[in-house]
Amino acid sequence: MLLLLLLQVVSFAESLIRVIRSLGGGTERMAQNNQLVVRVSRNGQDASEGTNVSGGRRASQRGVDVMTAPQPPLPALYLLSMETKETYLKFGVPFYNAAIKGDWKTAKGICEVHPDIVRSRITREWETGLHIAAAARNPDFVKELVKLMTDADIALPNRINNTALCFAAASGIVKIAKEMVQRDQNLPRVRGNGGMTPLHMAALLGHRDMVHYLLPFTDVNDELTPQDLINLFISFINTNLYDVALGLLKKHPTLATARDKYKETALHVLARKPLSSKGHEDRGLWKGLINACSGIFGSEKLARNSEALNLVHELWNLVLNLDDKDISNLIREPSPLLFVATALGNVEFVKILLESYPDLIWKVDHRKRSIFHVAVWYRQESIFRIIYEIGAIKDFIALYDDSKNNNMLHMAARIAPANRLNIVSGAALQLQRELLWYKEVEKIVQPSYTDRKNADDLTPKQLFTADHKNLLKEGEEWMKNTANSCMIVSTLIATVMFSAAFTLPGGTEDNGTPNYLKKKSFLIFVVSDSLSLFSSTTSILMFLSILTSRYKEEDFVHSLPTKLTLGLLTLFLSMASMTVAFTASMFIVFNHGSSGATIPITLMACIPVTLYAVLQYSLFVDIFSSTYKSRFIFKSRGDQKMCQSLMS
Repeated sequence: MLLLLLLQVVSFAESLIRVIRSLGGGTERMAQNNQLVVRVSRNGQDASEGTNVSGGRRASQRGVDVMTAPQPPLPALYLLSMETKETYLKFGVPFYNAAIKGDWKTAKGICEVHPDIVRSRITREWETGLHIAAAARNPDFVKELVKLMTDADIALPNRINNTALCFAAASGIVKIAKEMVQRDQNLPRVRGNGGMTPLHMAALLGHRDMVHYLLPFTDVNDELTPQDLINLFISFINTNLYDVALGLLKKHPTLATARDKYKETALHVLARKPLSSKGHEDRGLWKGLINACSGIFGSEKLARNSEALNLVHELWNLVLNLDDKDISNLIREPSPLLFVATALGNVEFVKILLESYPDLIWKVDHRKRSIFHVAVWYRQESIFRIIYEIGAIKDFIALYDDSKNNNMLHMAARIAPANRLNIVSGAALQLQRELLWYKEVEKIVQPSYTDRKNADDLTPKQLFTADHKNLLKEGEEWMKNTANSCMIVSTLIATVMFSAAFTLPGGTEDNGTPNYLKKKSFLIFVVSDSLSLFSSTTSILMFLSILTSRYKEEDFVHSLPTKLTLGLLTLFLSMASMTVAFTASMFIVFNHGSSGATIPITLMACIPVTLYAVLQYSLFVDIFSSTYKSRFIFKSRGDQKMCQSLMS
């Protein structure tokens, strides 16, 4: 077990080293201000000035182009050099393994024999033991190791310019970073691979505590270029460090309109973020209960979302100081952020923009679609609900046709994208949700729009039938297969319980009177047996009516899901009643539970019912939510703030 844990630590450390090496684009740029660059012209091997651990000769200057920087040269410990390979294998490899494992006792012994090893390269990428220990997240090892190193040793870079602090920043262990920064407070300013600071590396990997620690040591005003600043700002947003991003924005308001290398602003990034002040509303009962029980995690997520919304507010307020032309350019290029947020269901983001800039409600994308047309296309009901908050304006927007003469009802007639279609399970329930969307949009558009044809000469109804043909077929098969399977179980239960009604436990007297007629357990048996028989029969009838249905599109809205819900409920009731009847008969046979076998048998009898409840829970919740809760998915929350802002 200990060996397995050790292997996992080693694997993690090596993975982290690879990640750190790749930060900044993975380029091996050598000519930075704090690096020694050596190019050997004769044998192609790396070389540097300095003394190796074994005290060998210095590298020859012949045929070598040396560029030095104001930092001490690195002693050589080469994997490929035959002159030092024996020393490397004897001391370098054990020192590397000790740094990975956090074995300071072994490392200390090696340092006593070869003090220079603390500043020696022990990997092909020029990492020192401090680099390796920081990547392996061994704070105690780092604490002891830095005591044997000079300030210059601690600042030594690897081949691609990453210092050990870069590795510590990527590891996220603040204690390790403190050990280095306490020795040299200039370290956080030393740039690593790709010209990135340790702060930027910590931000890219989302290490909140590390970012908060390194930020005071990084003078963003003097040491970061405008491009560095926007890249750092975007990194904070990408890794959900919204509080840090907000603090940086307040010091540098120009970040609100600054663009990164992809020409995106912070608002473009936030448009793709799932922001919500209350969390997802359609997550289901089971997930809701789990989130309710895990209050700590839920409160953290809500706090993070609140910080994100505050950041959006602050950014948008700064953008509103621009003239209308610049605002339009910002939200349109390089991608139309309002429509991106709509397609992803980022309702809080959209509301913030609309409430303070109502003219956006009239904007259309490159296909002449409003945000409500896009919301219908991508089945984003949270965005679509806003249409009920804008009063009579919805009647004008509902008149829009896109570039192919599709009106809003045509959008609803198109089959939903796969990621939105699969939010409910089963083809039948998916078709039901599609029908609900179609009927809801039908209430919004003018009656004449139901017969309007698009560029393909199709009315919305014709388009719906054509696009959902396969889904209708799959829904029919799904319903029939589910009903068939459940009806077999119901039939078996009905057969067993019917037989049990004439084979009473405990037998009967000569005149046919049950021997235990006056016992409570017998009464329980009779009632539960009858209930199981009646409920299983009802279940059979429900599933039979499903099998004989016409399977028209309208049947999937309420009729079929309701029958399936009743069938599953009565099937569960029949199983539970059968279990109670069986348990009661055991008490009768074993003389009212006097035998020790009664309790174990009773517990085992509960297993099938429990399994059924657990295994069918998700299906039942989906059916119930789709059939009954779905009628409320388009209802407005009664928020009149949007309407007031649009009318003002």
